[in-house]
Amino acid sequence: MRLLSTPSLSFPPFLIQTNRSISRRRYSVRCATSINDGGDSFTAKSGYLFELSAIEADSLSEYSISKIAAIYYRKPIVVARRLFQTGIAFGKWFGLRYLDNRFDRSDDMFEVRAAELRKILVELGPAYIKIAQAISSRADLIPPSYLDELSLLQDRISPFSTEVAFNMIEQELGLSLVEIFSEISPEPVAAASLGQVYQARLRRTGQVVAVKVQRPGVQAAISLDILILRFMAGLVRTAGKLNTDLQVMLPLAM
Repeated sequence: MRLLSTPSLSFPPFLIQTNRSISRRRYSVRCATSINDGGDSFTAKSGYLFELSAIEADSLSEYSISKIAAIYYRKPIVVARRLFQTGIAFGKWFGLRYLDNRFDRSDDMFEVRAAELRKILVELGPAYIKIAQAISSRADLIPPSYLDELSLLQDRISPFSTEVAFNMIEQELGLSLVEIFSEISPEPVAAASLGQVYQARLRRTGQVVAVKVQRPGVQAAISLDILILRFMAGLVRTAGKLNTDLQVMLPLAM
């Protein structure tokens, strides 16, 4: 099998989604080494969601907050770990912002904090990236430095491991790559928060196609984060007696 290198996307899609049977052990090893081998930060920081989340979360076919809640109410450890991870990430950032204000260095550190916030959003994954993408177009609400950083989330998302992607393709289709494709690009030709795309040529027909591979853990992460964010939005609404539609808007941002 030859490897294609032409980064063209003008061909039919060939979608590969995360399969329930993908080896958790193999993915766990990849998560553990991803920080050192250049892997994406979502895999490095939030890959555990793929390992620990219920199988049902990986296979939800439609948005249903009741189904999501039913799944994760049986997984309190996963929910607690995600809450802890999110709280620590944002808590540290807000703490640094407080110290900047306290010691009159806000102006000097403004761009630095904006870049740090973007990195936090990437580490936490697609739900937070999608929300940031939605608000990055609001120049009337977001300071310029933050707007510049959040706008990078529109088209600069690091791809996950090609090794993992190729394993997913083989396990999803039940065939080896050489049986499916005569050629495939060695690296993704495009990457986004939900997945990435490879260019390939079907062995049977010779047709050039786009192989879209869903990022591992995406569905579990989005489902859990929507549940947590809806809960937090409800607390804000109740505590502040605010008439907000944030709970309704969250799934729309996804």
